[in-house]
Amino acid sequence: MKSIEAMDIATSAIGGSLERFQKSISEQGSSFSEYVDSAYVKKWTSDELAHALKIRTALVLGLQEFLVSRGILNIDRVSLSPVTDPLCHSVEHVPEILFQGTSYRTTHSMIYSKMLACINPSIAGVYIDSPNIRLELPSTTMRHKYLIDFSQMDIELKRGTYISEDDYFDRPESTAEALARERDSALDFFEDLIIYSVKKVLALAADSLAALGVTLAVPQKPFPRYYKDEQEDHEGIGLEEKLGEKAGVQFFWVLGLLRENYDLVYPYLKRDGSRPAKGSIASRSVFNYDLCAAPLYPDGTLGKAYEVLSGGLREWVYDAIVARLLDNGILREAPRFDAEGNLLNITELEGYGPFLAVAHMRDDRGRGLFPQVFGGGLGIERVLFALLHGSKIENIDQLTCFGKNPDTRLPFLF
Repeated sequence: MKSIEAMDIATSAIGGSLERFQKSISEQGSSFSEYVDSAYVKKWTSDELAHALKIRTALVLGLQEFLVSRGILNIDRVSLSPVTDPLCHSVEHVPEILFQGTSYRTTHSMIYSKMLACINPSIAGVYIDSPNIRLELPSTTMRHKYLIDFSQMDIELKRGTYISEDDYFDRPESTAEALARERDSALDFFEDLIIYSVKKVLALAADSLAALGVTLAVPQKPFPRYYKDEQEDHEGIGLEEKLGEKAGVQFFWVLGLLRENYDLVYPYLKRDGSRPAKGSIASRSVFNYDLCAAPLYPDGTLGKAYEVLSGGLREWVYDAIVARLLDNGILREAPRFDAEGNLLNITELEGYGPFLAVAHMRDDRGRGLFPQVFGGGLGIERVLFALLHGSKIENIDQLTCFGKNPDTRLPFLF
C-alpha cells in the first residue's frame, strides 16, 4: 500500500511540474506541442543527428571489438548501489532510491563495481557501456559539453606486475619504477584502443564525418604526454585547450592530476601512518591520466580540445585505500572490524561498509584480496562532441536523442 501511495505522489509531482511548465510557455504565446516540436522533434528528424548516430555506432563497435580481441569480458551494468564514485568536483546531490526498505544511490560511475569484478583470478579485465547520472550544477564553464545522464565505456584491467604490501612500504624506489612501467603499459593499451576505433569510424562512417564538416586522422603512437604541474601558466585559458594548441595533434595525454581517492598516489602512506604534506604531491607521484581530443577540420586545422577519458592505476593496499578515503573527506572515520569480521561502525561508513569489507579480506596466503588494476572511463557522448564540434555541431545535445545538458531550459521532457 505504501509503495502505491509513493508512486501516486511521484506521479502527481511529475504531472504538476509539467502543468506548471505548460502554463509558463502558454503565457509566452506558445503551445506545449509547439515546444515539443521545436525542442525535440526537429532534432530527431535532422540530418546532423542521423550522421552523429552513425559515427557513434561505428565508434562503439570499434571499442567493443578491440576489447573483446584483448580478452576483456563484458559485465552487467550497475545503476543502483549503496556506494558510488564521490567525484572530485561538485554535483547537486546523489539521488537516492528506496527499495524494499533499503536506500540505494544512483551511480555516478561504476568505478568500485568494475574494480571488484576483477577479483576473479580468471578474469583479465572487464568492460561495460555503463550508465552514469551526475546532477551537475549549471555553470558557464560546462556549457555545450556536459550531460547529467550519459554513457561511458568503463574499462578495468589487471596490472601485469604483482606488487606486495612489503614492496609498497619497504621498497619505494623499485615500486615506483614498476608502477611507472605499469602506467606506460596502460597508456599503450588505451592508445591502441583509440587507434583501432578511429580506423573503424573511418571505415564505416567517413561520409558522415564529411557531412558534419570534420575528419579523422589515424593517430601515431605514442600520443604526446604532459604532466599537469610541469606546464606553464596558461593565463586563463583552459589547460586542455592550451595543451591542444601545443600538441598539434588530435589526441594527447595530461598526466598526474591529483583528484579521486582511488587514483594511485605513490609514495603516499608509510608504515607509521604518515602521509605527504598537503600541496607537496607532484604530478609524477600521481599515476593517473586524462586523454584529450580535438576535432580535425578538412583544411588541416584543429579545434578546441576536451578531456574524453579519465583513468589511472588504482590504490590496492587496504590501509592506503582507507587513508585516501579519510584524507579526501569521503569517510569520517576508519572502519573497525571485530574478531569475527563484523564492522563495529558500519553506520558511520554509510555505503562504504560492503566495499571496505572486501578490501579488508585476505586470501589463503595472507595476501590482500583486492585486485591490482588500472582502468579508465571513455565518455561516449563526450568523445563524439570533442571530435565533431564545429560548424555543424555546436552543442552536445545535438549528438543525442535525449540529451540533458544542465545549462539548457528545464524541465527535460524525455
